Amino acid sequence: MAGTPDFKALANPAMRNLSAYDPGHDIPALRRRFAGAGGLLELGSNENPFGPSPSVIPAIQAELAQLHRYPDPAGNALKRAIARSQGVGEQHIMLGNGSHELLMQLAQVFTGPDDEVLLSRYCFAVYPIAAKAAGALPVYADAYPADHAMALGHDLDALAAAITPRTKLICFANPNNPTGTWFGSRQLIDFLDRVPPEVLVLVDEAYIEYVSDPALGSALALCTRYPNLIVARTFSKAYGLAGLRVGYLIAEPSVLALLEPVRESFNVNALALAASEAALADGPHLQKVVARTQEQREWLSAALRGLGLRVSPSQTNFLLVHFGPETPAIEQVLLQQGIVVRPMGGYGLGEYLRITVADRSENERLMAALKAVRP
Repeated sequence: MAGTPDFKALANPAMRNLSAYDPGHDIPALRRRFAGAGGLLELGSNENPFGPSPSVIPAIQAELAQLHRYPDPAGNALKRAIARSQGVGEQHIMLGNGSHELLMQLAQVFTGPDDEVLLSRYCFAVYPIAAKAAGALPVYADAYPADHAMALGHDLDALAAAITPRTKLICFANPNNPTGTWFGSRQLIDFLDRVPPEVLVLVDEAYIEYVSDPALGSALALCTRYPNLIVARTFSKAYGLAGLRVGYLIAEPSVLALLEPVRESFNVNALALAASEAALADGPHLQKVVARTQEQREWLSAALRGLGLRVSPSQTNFLLVHFGPETPAIEQVLLQQGIVVRPMGGYGLGEYLRITVADRSENERLMAALKAVRP
């Protein structure tokens, strides 16, 4: 009988040493473990604790009778809704099974071996995965130091200085995950003016709805001026649809046309399409979620600073908190009490924890646990 082949040797060279995205703890198992009093407090994945619009469930239920049918492969009804909401043409929109899928496709189509994908030091983990999967080289520009006003945030001057003839794609989130930091629209314009027009720039706006700083507006307003600009959005955060996985890109139609052949067929399911359209139509619910999140972001930030902790500035629904050398032990103590936060060692930030902003009672539970550890 023949032995097992060396399947790693058979794999695409770009894939042989690729690490998968780490989603964190086994949440379903932890939910079962802490199913009793108090339940599991999930503060590790930047989810919306206030839930989606009340109109989402009826929209999903209305689709259940058609589960034996394929969804609209183009998602035209949702595209029309997005186009109305964002003031763009439908031809500028591509839907994805979460923005993760779209980020992977961008790198797959526009980069390859010997190309560079330019990133900031503390960026969303999917960006370097997408680059490596395409055989491209992730290149990191230094972020601001920890003692800067935008601690660990993107340094656009450093990014611009790192552009080379091999740079094909630049990716960053604004506001940023995992740091929560941001830069204003004027700074983005200054940066885009320094980027060669043949280099694509992805601005990931997964958290844009949570922004309260008037200096930061959506990059969508700049797409006409900069044809190489691509904006990514998601329904997973402020719209409360993380379990359905819907994201989208807004870009020049000629860019999207090149992505279309690698888009998976029927990539957004029927329930997700209906739910996203319903969520997008309920502006008052979104406003309520954003207002409550902003209020709790300020409350939790002040409470954490009251314990002597360093909290990075944030325009998202999470906070990056410096706990120092005790960080791994504190994370484990919280976990034993059914409180999940996100350790940042994988981002090179081993002395930090990322904490999702929840509702007041959940934030108070977190603070009570932390005060017991750091009185």
